Amino acid sequence: MADNARAKRLADLIREVVAQKLQRGIKDPRLGSHVTITDTRVTGDLREATVFYTVYGDDEERAAAAAGLQSAKGVLRSAVGAAAGVKFTPSLTFVADALPDTAKTIEDLLDKARAKDAEVREVSAGATFAGDADPYRKPEDDEDDTSDESDGSEQKDGDAAK
Repeated sequence: MADNARAKRLADLIREVVAQKLQRGIKDPRLGSHVTITDTRVTGDLREATVFYTVYGDDEERAAAAAGLQSAKGVLRSAVGAAAGVKFTPSLTFVADALPDTAKTIEDLLDKARAKDAEVREVSAGATFAGDADPYRKPEDDEDDTSDESDGSEQKDGDAAK
């Protein structure tokens, strides 16, 4: 088992080498400038590497890029082996990153929330308070209430005496 720092360094190196090779070394038209390497993870034994990528375009272009990466896997692994200088070059697995889809879902939810907020603002624009505008008691209100209560209690006592 390698330590995590070594696996992280190797993952960073793999990400850089694969990105550079895709940009400059592979002449596959399916890969073009549409593919972006987002992340790379290496297992603890440094035998397998998972490369996450995104593709700018529609589903057809994503499928073409996945096929292009599968066909270029050997060339990319050779480039990684030459750059890394490790005893065993990790096998590469390419996985489409779900980050853009997740970001789109979050954006859609935020748009719905903004629409609801605008709707609530529109409904409450002409609304007034159900009670007083200032529902809190003030010290002068308390004095008025105590004098009213004392007047009412005297009458009740006088009514009871009759």
